[in-house]
Amino acid sequence: MTKQFSGQKSASLQGNWLYALWKFSRPHTIIGTSLSVFGLYLVALAVGSQDFAVTQLLSVLGAWVACLCGNVYIVGLNQLEDIDIDKINKPHLPLASGEFTRKQGQLIVIMTGILALVLALLNGPYLFGMVALSLAIGTAYSLPPIRLKRFPFWAALCIFSVRGTIVNLGLYLHFSWILKNEIVIPWAVWVLTIFILVFTFAIAIFKDIPDLEGDRQYNITTFTIQLGTQAVFNLAMWVLTICYLGIVIVGVLRVESINPEFLIISHLVVLCWLWVRSLAVDLQDKQAIAQFYQFIWKLFFLEYLLFPLACLLA
Repeated sequence: MTKQFSGQKSASLQGNWLYALWKFSRPHTIIGTSLSVFGLYLVALAVGSQDFAVTQLLSVLGAWVACLCGNVYIVGLNQLEDIDIDKINKPHLPLASGEFTRKQGQLIVIMTGILALVLALLNGPYLFGMVALSLAIGTAYSLPPIRLKRFPFWAALCIFSVRGTIVNLGLYLHFSWILKNEIVIPWAVWVLTIFILVFTFAIAIFKDIPDLEGDRQYNITTFTIQLGTQAVFNLAMWVLTICYLGIVIVGVLRVESINPEFLIISHLVVLCWLWVRSLAVDLQDKQAIAQFYQFIWKLFFLEYLLFPLACLLA
């Protein structure tokens, strides 16, 4: 391993290896994964009327590390298969820029995949099922001969099924099992799951807008290539609008275990913020599109703060 990591003037020799690993892990997905773990724990705590106990902390941290490892495996495998495309779309990524060699990337992916499964197995059956299923879908998304990312529908389905459904329901069941709650998914968790499911669909179709050039050159069919940048941007905006209006309606209906006033006001404010930001986006400017895409991810992060807080305030 020492020989492998010292064979070139790499990030490790320059003291930047950890920063390169951070880029390799795709920070926005790491933040999203982390917030989903802690957010679902708080929801399980609130819905089950449980009090926080230090003894629960080890289980929460175990789930967090297992999910982080699974996250790195999925995004790392995707980068290994997309090095040439990323040299056009994302030249700053470690494999595309040469900071990591292919063998280094393969080693990281293999190690994190194994760690994710082992840690999940040690922490409980629901977590193991969630992690194993997520890794299987992530593998089918990137790896030939299946490589579902080649097909717009299946690519979007992979992304929002994992982020939207499997992660939320799996983590809630895991934490309910840890907290010894009744193993039944309450309405509050279904609301969050449906919101994230639809929201992630918007992310899945929007993510290809700034990658148009590389995807077209390497024959990766996306909704952006098929429909055009403006059409996909508008579609993503209306999908996100439906998300927020839908959750406002949930507040009006006063679903159990959710504070309606906080839910309605907070999501209307965020919806207005979203539209104000969208009006300033120049679709001819790749950097502006990429920045707005990161803004959408920030709203995704924010939901895992707002919704658990609405449950804790109920």
